[in-house]
Amino acid sequence: MEIKTNSKFLPGLVWKDNSGEPIQAHGGGILFHDGMYYWYGENKAVETTATPAVRKNGERFIRYQTELAGISCYSSRDLLHWTNEGLALPAVADDPDHDLHTSKVLERPKVVYHDATRKFVMWMHAETRDYQYARAGVAVSDSPSGPFEYLGSCRPNDAMSRDMTLFKDDDGKAYLLFSSENNSTLHVCLLSDDYLRPTAIYTRNFVNQYREAPAMFKHESKYYLITSGCTGWDPNQAQYAVAASPLGPWETAGNPCSGENAELTFNSQSTHVLRLEGREHAFIFLADRWKKDDLGDSRYVWLPLHMEDGKPVIQWLEEWDLNWFSGGDSA
Repeated sequence: MEIKTNSKFLPGLVWKDNSGEPIQAHGGGILFHDGMYYWYGENKAVETTATPAVRKNGERFIRYQTELAGISCYSSRDLLHWTNEGLALPAVADDPDHDLHTSKVLERPKVVYHDATRKFVMWMHAETRDYQYARAGVAVSDSPSGPFEYLGSCRPNDAMSRDMTLFKDDDGKAYLLFSSENNSTLHVCLLSDDYLRPTAIYTRNFVNQYREAPAMFKHESKYYLITSGCTGWDPNQAQYAVAASPLGPWETAGNPCSGENAELTFNSQSTHVLRLEGREHAFIFLADRWKKDDLGDSRYVWLPLHMEDGKPVIQWLEEWDLNWFSGGDSA
């Protein structure tokens, strides 16, 4: 029996699916296909462990992690009510060397559709628990809800690949964006025509600025990129940049957030910017409010993003609905 109680977006509160269970789609992204939205993200509905660790510089810290469960998929027609489609990419239990083994890490899955091959292509950050693997993994499916077939991982152009996102442009070209060089620099890499491999065409951006959690979108003829600083699970100030091409050069332009806690991105971290289908100037900023000691209880912060004189603006709202974009009353 379906439970449909969501009538508004409530940033930071528990968000349940149509069966009444908390949604498990952390660090995720959304694909629109044939009238349906598909939300992919990390399933962290397992115990969080706290393990002492030491960085290369000798600094001691606590690493909060969960066993790998897999990548979830949810479907919705209205972005409020979500049906759990199960694990689009489940973990592998019997092969410790596999990228999808329960002892490994998968983060920030994003999916795009290839119009010619009719394949759904998922890229993700594939990692070991000590974060030294730093690779980009890829999987494909004939269906948006999976199951996806994992094809393997690589270091694009021999570069480390951690926090990442995907961007498909209007001309059909797709780009992989990822934190590289020990997170100090963000790479933007053009993918092959079938979206399954990185090409040798890439750029290095925000050199020595330590940006992660990239979320890219296009408005009119310009490209916008929202990123986070590198502070682990703790929030920091978002930054946006503008370019005339996905490959850059990118011009940093400030904090897109405004209002209380804007300097901490409303206590969250960017993961995706969704353009509403059929609404040219309507975007939703998707972020995660991480709960590091119980990652499965991390919350989602979705807020409307609008453009003011070429600048993306994100304001905090306790609650809202899609009428906000039409100037209606969303309270």
